[in-house]
Amino acid sequence: MSLSAYSLALEAYAEHGVDTEAALQVLARTPISLHCWQGDDVRGFESGAGEPGGGLAVTGAYPGRARTPEELRADLDQALALLPGRHRLNLHASYAELGGAKVDRDAYTPAHFQGWIDWAKARGLGLDFNPTYFGHPLAQSGLTLTHPDDAVRQFWIAHGIACRRIGAEMGRQLGSAAVTNVWIPDGSKDLTVDRRSPRERLAHSLDAIFAEAIDPALAIDAVESKLFGLGSEAFVAGSHEFYLGYAITRRKHVCLDAGHFHPTESIADKISSVLQFVPGLLLHVSRGVRWDSDHVVLLDDPTRAIFEELVRGDFLGRTRVGLDFFDASINRVAAWVIGARAALKALLAALLEPIAQLRDYEKAGDFTSRLALLEEARTLPLAAVWDEHCRRQNVPPGLGWLTEVQRYERETRAHRI
Repeated sequence: MSLSAYSLALEAYAEHGVDTEAALQVLARTPISLHCWQGDDVRGFESGAGEPGGGLAVTGAYPGRARTPEELRADLDQALALLPGRHRLNLHASYAELGGAKVDRDAYTPAHFQGWIDWAKARGLGLDFNPTYFGHPLAQSGLTLTHPDDAVRQFWIAHGIACRRIGAEMGRQLGSAAVTNVWIPDGSKDLTVDRRSPRERLAHSLDAIFAEAIDPALAIDAVESKLFGLGSEAFVAGSHEFYLGYAITRRKHVCLDAGHFHPTESIADKISSVLQFVPGLLLHVSRGVRWDSDHVVLLDDPTRAIFEELVRGDFLGRTRVGLDFFDASINRVAAWVIGARAALKALLAALLEPIAQLRDYEKAGDFTSRLALLEEARTLPLAAVWDEHCRRQNVPPGLGWLTEVQRYERETRAHRI
């Protein structure tokens, strides 16, 4: 679209009291944290890395999966070059660079991630971090922090402690606090009698992990729930209720993953409730199809509703936004770009909503006008404003990015076997 298209859009939104320039300023300074695991199908770089396990499954066999840290960073560079704004990378502990040494997860240090820190620093990016409680011999039972064997449980506690220190060092070197997010797969495939003991062990394990005080200017602790997973269909220890109570009493951030709830639940509806009681929120934006299937994010109604709630409630300042999906059936770089651009479009749509006018109607009890304006706003010229944002950020508007991904695939990724 031409500049005149943006001028017309500016006027169309202004008629409803919306300042498109102000919206673009907020959009430009709001980062999305890309997830490293989309680029290599959640395999990581530990010795003998294979299928992730832990209730995770990646489907598809599209060629060109990243096999080394260098290949993964190159793929991320290509994706980031096609996204407007400056963003972050969300890294799992299983992406440690061990240099051939035999180091287990309980002994990881910041040195094993210095390559990632240096890469991020050179690009002005922030990093976020995750302990990896899957894809390991001591996680084959499906139990980690709830394991009844004290030695196994202590191993995973030590891993969590190490990861918090790594996250803090990332924050220190990069000058931007890393969110260190704890998710575990622990649960039961079939009916269980004792649900109390695993949750008591989980609370004690988390308390041990979080016992060391870390400056929140360096790292922020978050805990993430799960509804169910492959191999944990009947019972999951880390439910939403468990982690919400834990986060409230321990003053931790809560992670809401869009794929970790029942398909009929609204993630957007949870945001204003959770943020009444916890210091902040981590959002993992995903797209579940029938179950927690982690499809590539699209500009669909559930995604739009999430960002509408963040803007309507003035919650952006207390929320970190990351992506969480993995699709090996399509070009993996394209998946990052499609998902991240969709999330950014959803945020822009929320920033362009005529919220002042809508609030006035709501306060006046004029629900007819409120509904009419909500519907009218859906067809205001969002695309013209989005294309203007891309032009200002020197990335291709429209589908121009796809040509670049296809070129990169021909010149680089097609040679991987």
